[in-house]
Amino acid sequence: MAEASVAGQVVIGTRERAKVALSCFLGSAIEWYDFMLYGFLAPLVFDKLFFPNADPLVGTIAVLGIFAIGFVARPLGGLFFGHFGDRLGRKPVMAATLILMGLSTTAIGLLPTYESLGLGAAILLLALRFLQGFALGGESTGAPVLMLESAPDGKRGFFASIAQSGNFAGVVLATLAVSVVAALPNDVLLGWAWRVPFLLSVVLVGLGFFVRRRVEESPVFQAARPAPARVPLLEVLAKYKRPALLVFCCALAESGVFYLTSIFGLSYGVKTLGIDKAVLLQGVLIGNVIAIAMVPIFGALSDRIGRRWVLGTGFVLAGLYVAFLFFPLLETRETLAIILAMAIPGALIQPMHIGTTSSFYPELFPDTRVRFSGVSLGRQFGTIFGGGLMPVVAASLLAWSGGDLLPVLLYFSVVSVIAVTAVILAEETRQRAI
Repeated sequence: MAEASVAGQVVIGTRERAKVALSCFLGSAIEWYDFMLYGFLAPLVFDKLFFPNADPLVGTIAVLGIFAIGFVARPLGGLFFGHFGDRLGRKPVMAATLILMGLSTTAIGLLPTYESLGLGAAILLLALRFLQGFALGGESTGAPVLMLESAPDGKRGFFASIAQSGNFAGVVLATLAVSVVAALPNDVLLGWAWRVPFLLSVVLVGLGFFVRRRVEESPVFQAARPAPARVPLLEVLAKYKRPALLVFCCALAESGVFYLTSIFGLSYGVKTLGIDKAVLLQGVLIGNVIAIAMVPIFGALSDRIGRRWVLGTGFVLAGLYVAFLFFPLLETRETLAIILAMAIPGALIQPMHIGTTSSFYPELFPDTRVRFSGVSLGRQFGTIFGGGLMPVVAASLLAWSGGDLLPVLLYFSVVSVIAVTAVILAEETRQRAI
């Protein structure tokens, strides 16, 4: 149970903190499993299922465009759930996002395809993808905020990153599920097997909800609760535009590197280079398994040397890796090089980002009453223009250039420079009071 110390600082017991950590980890894992199923399966089968009459390149762009809709919905979900998270509490919002994500994902597994419903099938797919993004907009901000506000002083980076390591566990689960069904004969995959990973979501959500309902509210929020902001978003716009802008700029690259390498890289590897999808997914799987452990390690490192050093280094490495190593490794068509290309972002680069931003973003907002809304505003809009649009923009640039990767590399380089500049301009937050 939470209680106030003599110095007025809100603290939380070890047992309750462990329950919060488990809840945030599992909830994040389940929601990212649901969200990433589309990203991994769509480049493999959805063009055939929902756009069978389109040119292959047009079908790929359409499928990736629907993928991007999930990111368009994220800021709307982030602002919606952020408002109620700042006014009513973190806990009820976390339960609501989990249920909405689970229902949307299960419904995708029940969808009719173009063969039976025509264009209406694609419209339903788009609507459900929108709801997935709406739910993730609340979860991706709420979990690290709840964990940060339950952490002991001096260890906020480590504890907040535990919630985010669940993201990678979810990606691992999604990769395993897709790898299993992708290994089946193509007619079986297209006939019914693609539905199974989506339908499994209902079981996972039931488990996550059982754990999450037993967690107590954030003690820091409880201390601020007597005087909530009337409209938290308006207060953010009036008083905290600068930190919201810094979060936006960092989120461009934080999300961009994953979706460029894992989603566009998967599509590029299969359709352009003719690489076996199982080899590409194996690389993603290995990288994200390692990331589950690496995210808290970098979170703890940011507690020791500072958020800006870890995050800035990660953004620089991301820009250099994409510009000089990622595509050349894929183009070798050598199995080990391909696995390495897909694994490095998850194993090293993304943990440097995620392990740090899970504490860095919320710490930029010293007012508990608007913290959820402030992080949501910057992070979710940054994720649209970074990760959400990255695969479809990269595919479009590749088509426009006639297969030349240079415009794609330049696009990501600009995103990386923006993020590094934001880190340079930001203040160090690891010792800031929340």
